[in-house]
Amino acid sequence: MTRVAGSIVAVIFSFSLLAGAAGAVDSNTYSYSAETKTLIASGQYYKAIEELKSAFSLFPYNETLRQDLASAYLQQGQRELKQNRYPEAVESFGQARELYPDERQFALMRGVAYYLAKDYDAARADLAQAGEGADPLIFLGKVSYDTGDLQAAISYWRRAQELAPKDTALKELIAKAERELPVESKMDKGYSSMFDISYDAELPPGLAAEVLDALESAYNSVGADLGVFPATRIPVLLYTKSDYSSVTVGPDWSGGLYDGKIRLPVGGITTMPPQMRAILFHEYTHVLVASMTGGNVPTWFNEGLAQFEEYKEGATAVGAHQSMPKGKLLSLKTLSGSFLAMDRNQAGVAYRQSYSITGFMVKRYGWYAVQGILKNLGERVPMETAVAKALSDWSLDLPGVMQEWRESVGAGTSE
Repeated sequence: MTRVAGSIVAVIFSFSLLAGAAGAVDSNTYSYSAETKTLIASGQYYKAIEELKSAFSLFPYNETLRQDLASAYLQQGQRELKQNRYPEAVESFGQARELYPDERQFALMRGVAYYLAKDYDAARADLAQAGEGADPLIFLGKVSYDTGDLQAAISYWRRAQELAPKDTALKELIAKAERELPVESKMDKGYSSMFDISYDAELPPGLAAEVLDALESAYNSVGADLGVFPATRIPVLLYTKSDYSSVTVGPDWSGGLYDGKIRLPVGGITTMPPQMRAILFHEYTHVLVASMTGGNVPTWFNEGLAQFEEYKEGATAVGAHQSMPKGKLLSLKTLSGSFLAMDRNQAGVAYRQSYSITGFMVKRYGWYAVQGILKNLGERVPMETAVAKALSDWSLDLPGVMQEWRESVGAGTSE
């Protein structure tokens, strides 16, 4: 996302320079340009675009108006990307590309928007027309990776690495795919209506069918709570415990992982126990939260919701209020970061506290409020703003929620 944002800004800037150097323009063009720049500066992209479209229809050969209109579409598309409004960004970048069909950066940006919208075929087509730069190759690799072709992903990323040898994130992508390839190349495949499953050939084949059945149930149950039902197929991988550790490089206490794909260690069992079914609900909740927020979510809220769905499904639900540790608790700042670097004991405290806070919010304010928080997070606002907007009818902000939670459980002070 960082590389994409940089590319978009660079292209918009270059268009601004082109527009300023377009040569002789009449007074009407100056008037339109000044007015639309004022509108854009105030964030009124739609109105600016309508003004420029009207002017361009009157002066279809005016290159300054064409450039200004393309720039406005680009800036609108950039904002839509930041707000996780990917279909709208596809449309905006597509409009810019219609004005300049041979501009490869427009193909790149629409391809990225298609990729983020999980329209992989359309993304691949646009990215293939975006040239041999590092960015198109990186995202072609991401398309291949997300659709299960690890060998092609590594090939694209190695070509990109030749063009961007100092890109550490790219090196990490390659290393991750190379860890996964030897394991996943030996896996069998299975499918259901919404899930693609890969599983170690040594695992009982009936287990994969049970996992798919549980995930289909999660699709309906968790989807009803969060108010979202994805249309894109979701990859799932079942590993032996040793393969899971080598592929994910996660902590020894991890019982599952979602990193764009649901990954579970399932070695040593022949049929799915209730605890595993509950974990599948947990991981599927992460799928929906990621889809709704684009990753703009504090860990405590993400993990709290996942545990709520896990415990609602599983018969081994813990009484988080009763199991809350006494004395000082972890701060929201600590709970907002990754839990993966924590040891087993600290992670246990973090998960219990996250479940307690989030479970309180679900029961106190209802799923509609929770959905509102997630939708607000999807617009890239901070958690504090997301909560305040969603709970405006309650006249509550995040500190107010935390105060009500503390009173409800008799919690101690934070670290």
